[in-house]
Amino acid sequence: MNAIADYFDTSRPTVSEHVKLLEECGLIIIRKEGRERHCEARLEKLSEVRDWVEQYTRSWNKTLDSMESYLASVNTDTKNTDHATTNKTRKPRAK
Repeated sequence: MNAIADYFDTSRPTVSEHVKLLEECGLIIIRKEGRERHCEARLEKLSEVRDWVEQYTRSWNKTLDSMESYLASVNTDTKNTDHATTNKTRKPRAK
């Protein structure tokens, strides 16, 4: 754990907490050899995270594309309405 902590500008207990969380998530395996603990990355687990993120990315992209189309149509309608009303004679506002 000390070897990992030396690479970061944070306390050893903080690094230990992060390592514990990574182990609980299955992203690393900790092997104990005597007094030492060796961490092994399980990078194949990251594909599960990637798949989950991609699922929501596709969903949000579809939603945002739909919103963009709607706003573009509203903007076009507003421009057409503004142009039509500027050609008409307007009544003065009552004070």
